[in-house]
Amino acid sequence: MAKCVRVTDGNGLASLRVDDVEVTPPAPGEVQVRWRATSLNFHDYLVAAGQIPVAAGRIPMSDGAGEIVAVGTGVSGWQEGDRVMSTFFPGWQDGAPGIRNMMGVTGETVDGFAIETSNIAASTITAAPSGYSFAEAATLPCAAVTAWRALVVEGGIKAGDSVLVEGTGGLSLFCLQIAKAAGAEVYATSSSDEKLERLKALGADHVINYREDESWGKTVMAMSGGGVDHVVDVGGGATIYQSTEAAKIGGHIVLVGILGGRKGEIVFPKYFFKQLRLSGIAVGSHAMQRDLVSAINVAGWRPVIDRSFELASLADAFTYQSSGQQFGKIVVEY
Repeated sequence: MAKCVRVTDGNGLASLRVDDVEVTPPAPGEVQVRWRATSLNFHDYLVAAGQIPVAAGRIPMSDGAGEIVAVGTGVSGWQEGDRVMSTFFPGWQDGAPGIRNMMGVTGETVDGFAIETSNIAASTITAAPSGYSFAEAATLPCAAVTAWRALVVEGGIKAGDSVLVEGTGGLSLFCLQIAKAAGAEVYATSSSDEKLERLKALGADHVINYREDESWGKTVMAMSGGGVDHVVDVGGGATIYQSTEAAKIGGHIVLVGILGGRKGEIVFPKYFFKQLRLSGIAVGSHAMQRDLVSAINVAGWRPVIDRSFELASLADAFTYQSSGQQFGKIVVEY
């Protein structure tokens, strides 16, 4: 038997229940993974809190890291003891996104990784970075892959570019680390002076307290001498106006989150005059995740983990996440 957490009635975090599930041998084409850690993303919170409806009994959490403990027949390339990570879209191997390859979403339309042991198709995992702990690896499949796609795949970031990252959540910190590894200049925002100092310690070149500077987008434009090449917008309605102000003529804004609201104001002439490129993305493919792991193995940067919880305390972890106190990723280890 294995412990897991299920979403029962979808009426908030109180509906999360610890359960036991029978562990059966892996079927042909599957591997059995002893999951050791998961990490919290905003998408997971929406599922757990009932804001994204899921089937009763759904096991949440889109991120998972663990070790293979059994291999089904017909599986090649994996063996017992391999350290692996889940993928957000199990059906999206490579190429462009589409309805078919994005149909399955771990922790939402299919069971996720708030479970100790489960069987999973061998094609839906990737290797973890060398030397990473399970907790560190568990931070990557959603947030880090999104950051990689935003700046590397969609943005084509190069040395000498300038990047604006917003806030101190896991995705924004991954964007900071990827940008610095690429040789870019980084502007970063936060509402906390203490967090701004930590951003500078991670490599941010310029920091702005957005609570003290309501026109922080124009401030970034002035500080950068005309705007930045890349803006990674995580706030949606609360940040898109300022993100637009911060972008340079011909710049690129990547929309990755709605932390500040689902709707916002877009001033169309500004987009015409600045000739901006606006991209909305949702995580990425297996190929992108494999490329990310290869880059980490060369560059050696590590995720920032704020706090760890136990599996039975998943609701407490989400409550902490919703407080906005964290700097980096929140993980659950089991």
